[in-house]
Amino acid sequence: MDRKLNIYIGWDSREPIAYDVAKKTLMERTSIPVEVHPIKLADLVEKGAYTREVDPLASTEFTYSRFFTPWLADYKGWALFCDCDFLFLDDVAKLLDYRDPTKAVLCVKHDYTPKATVKMDGKAQTNYPRKNWSSFMLFNCEHPSTKTLTPEVINRETGAYLHRMQWAKDEEIGGIPETWNWLEGWSEKPAAGTPSAIHFTNGGPWFKDWQNVDYGDLWRAEADKVDPNWKPI
Repeated sequence: MDRKLNIYIGWDSREPIAYDVAKKTLMERTSIPVEVHPIKLADLVEKGAYTREVDPLASTEFTYSRFFTPWLADYKGWALFCDCDFLFLDDVAKLLDYRDPTKAVLCVKHDYTPKATVKMDGKAQTNYPRKNWSSFMLFNCEHPSTKTLTPEVINRETGAYLHRMQWAKDEEIGGIPETWNWLEGWSEKPAAGTPSAIHFTNGGPWFKDWQNVDYGDLWRAEADKVDPNWKPI
């Protein structure tokens, strides 16, 4: 199989520094060719690809647009999507070892129930089956089930249908280790070393009231390299 990867990271106008850190830490540690793209909702709207009504429960601008990843990749090869609130501490090349042509998508299959009802940015913290599965997805873009994720389907179907991956059969959803979507405040810290990718799912160090979190010092150090003048919001 080809050893290169298209990567799409959700971008939110309220927290661009989060995207910048995710991209920087991913690219500095990769040993394979990668192309990293932001998924910007405004761009998809301008193209006429995204036509959904505004969802008051959507916590980010990429709540639904993440599912455009296979379409943006022209339904070719494998493509990774992740939320912007990630800090990469390992080489994404290792993800290629989990590729399986029988699977439509690979993800960390968390059994996660959030403790809080509100995120640090004031957005509601909703709970649903397979929560956080869609925050880090390695898509097999050529799989028949993945090809059903057309703009028409993404604009029409419910959040439950999309985020619970009802567009794929259960046996077509493969797993990857939790270290690649390590949930800060939920996942158990490793006995040695660090997780491969830290997900600040409840709020990250770019929020002024969310500084004392695990690995927050590592994130802030990377943010200082991206922009020495950044300030928590």
